[in-house]
Amino acid sequence: MFTGIIEEIGEITAIAPAGDGWRLTVRAPKAAHDAAHGESIAVSGVCLTVVGSTPDTFDADVMKQTLDVSALATASVGTRVNIEKAMPVGARLGGHIVQGHVDGVGEVVDVRPGAQWSVLRVSLPAELAPLVVDKGSISVDGTSLTVSAVSDPSAAAAWFEISLIPETLAATTLGSRGVGDRVNLETDILARHVERLLAFRAVSEGGSR
Repeated sequence: MFTGIIEEIGEITAIAPAGDGWRLTVRAPKAAHDAAHGESIAVSGVCLTVVGSTPDTFDADVMKQTLDVSALATASVGTRVNIEKAMPVGARLGGHIVQGHVDGVGEVVDVRPGAQWSVLRVSLPAELAPLVVDKGSISVDGTSLTVSAVSDPSAAAAWFEISLIPETLAATTLGSRGVGDRVNLETDILARHVERLLAFRAVSEGGSR
């Protein structure tokens, strides 16, 4: 379990084939110096398991299913990634509950820089659109953010906007994102549970008529 509060920006230093997936080596000194075999680290919002480490790097396997549903599939040596270690029991929840299970991939469609803020508009897969609400929480590349605007339900293409403060721009990879960049999206787990409950209720009510 994670909070979406990024601890450092890491860099992918090696990618090796591992079956039908990859083994990544990530340089992230803060996370790696005490990383234990088997622990979880979120890499740009994707929960990965440590299989080896040095004082500066850690290795993690990425299976094909993860590559199929996340923007990690387009990563290469030199790609910068957001790093967060799992939340310890009893810690403050600074962001929101993030599982590290990517729901889908969005694309940056607009960047509006300001004097202190930067607003990113990100495309939203149609199946995720009902789960994203204005002022709600969303994880973008593992970063816990508040949605500042959403497209109308009748819009031909769904999108949402996030307003990034200077700290977020400096402390995460979102500060270097441009139009056309793909980002990992994880919607609020509570919204996903509500959607599932409503789906079952609709089936139950339909069958009782």
